[in-house]
Amino acid sequence: MTSNANLTPYQPTWESLDKRPLPAWFNEAKFGIFIHWGVYSVPAWRPLGGERYASYAEWYYASVIGDTELGGDAFHKGRYGADFEYRDFAPLFSAELFDADYWADLFCRSGAGYVVLTSKHHDGYCLWPSKSPYKKNWNSLDIGPGRDLLGELTTAVRDKGLKMGLYYSIIEWESNWTHRDPSGYYVDKALVDKYRIPEDEYVEKHLLPQLRELVETYQPALIFSDGGEWDGGEDYWQTKQFLAWLYNEAPNRDEVVVNDRWAKDMPGKHGDYFCSEYQDSDAAGADHPWEESRGVGGSYGYNRAENIDNYSTSRELVHELIDVVGRGGNFLLNVGPTADGRIPVVMQDRLRDIGVWLAVNGEAIYGTRQGRRADVDGGANEPRVYYTAKGDDLYAICTQWPVRDLVIKGCGAGQGVQVEMLGLERPVSWQVDGGRLTIAPPVISPAEVPCQHAYCFKISNGLVR
Repeated sequence: MTSNANLTPYQPTWESLDKRPLPAWFNEAKFGIFIHWGVYSVPAWRPLGGERYASYAEWYYASVIGDTELGGDAFHKGRYGADFEYRDFAPLFSAELFDADYWADLFCRSGAGYVVLTSKHHDGYCLWPSKSPYKKNWNSLDIGPGRDLLGELTTAVRDKGLKMGLYYSIIEWESNWTHRDPSGYYVDKALVDKYRIPEDEYVEKHLLPQLRELVETYQPALIFSDGGEWDGGEDYWQTKQFLAWLYNEAPNRDEVVVNDRWAKDMPGKHGDYFCSEYQDSDAAGADHPWEESRGVGGSYGYNRAENIDNYSTSRELVHELIDVVGRGGNFLLNVGPTADGRIPVVMQDRLRDIGVWLAVNGEAIYGTRQGRRADVDGGANEPRVYYTAKGDDLYAICTQWPVRDLVIKGCGAGQGVQVEMLGLERPVSWQVDGGRLTIAPPVISPAEVPCQHAYCFKISNGLVR
């Protein structure tokens, strides 16, 4: 898969691949929308529990049907019957109410800069008409919706001016050894024997051709790989060979970015950006570009077991966005649509609220870098303050309306310092004394409050270089 070494700049070595500069759009965007949608959206269930990944409903195949050791398969047998296979859900994955333009408009109004859709999750079902001979009758054109879901959303998202990316599972439960018995999560051997792709054909005849097909057909701006880090090494998955091809020959090679989950021992070491989910890794806060993902609730795929108490509030999600960006990362917030193609209203509401906040305060988020360490709150009435920076400007984002002076040390000693609250039409009172900037809390009427959830002071020329 590699090109002539004399014609291409990147070789299939980490020394070469790690030198590739990150396309600028990723750090500019800061906020993205993740979408987990597929056959697992039909049963849309997993019991809520204390284990870290216990509520991931997109794991239904291996963690509910396959959970024979812990008795989790009782739900499936009781609801659908012991003879009802996971693949029998596919005709029920109708997507009949899926409106790509509506989704794209919602994502645009949320203030997101990019969208990432699960093209193929661990169950192997594809949301596009894959040319892989192993995916006949296991893709969204052949069975279920009868549509190219990835293609429709890609067009709609780009029409709104957003970047379109895709998630792709390196492993498939029916074919690879990941989560086999006795781990507690596995696909029954009879189903593996029935549906598996021969392991000696999986990489060369399925994985690599399918990845190349996705890149050449849809030209994703981002590829979020997953599962490769669980078992196979970089040589087994031919990770470096594929990335060299991607960086050298992809139609959008100057745009595409990739994460760090392609192979075992790769996370936190290689990739255009590192990724964490529900704050589960040391990627958060790394000097290297990074991204934190999570759902509005505790699952990525839609989980019927969740209720309103399991969903984060708009305030909590805005604060997490501020926290992640304040530490130099991107925030990828997931929604889990239903099998008929609707994004649950509570998730739409959260996206709308984030968009309203960003409409006022986006200047403090988009294209910024880590400003300084957050000030830890001193009590229930004291706001936590997060900082971002852009050029010579510093942004101080308070998680509550300030009730006393905000004092920022080592700030404001430069020339031409000005302070304002984003969205507030009247000036604020401030002073500089010996490198200490003191901002008085604005005294205004409730009607003048510029937004909800968090409030941002912009300190122009506040950074001393």
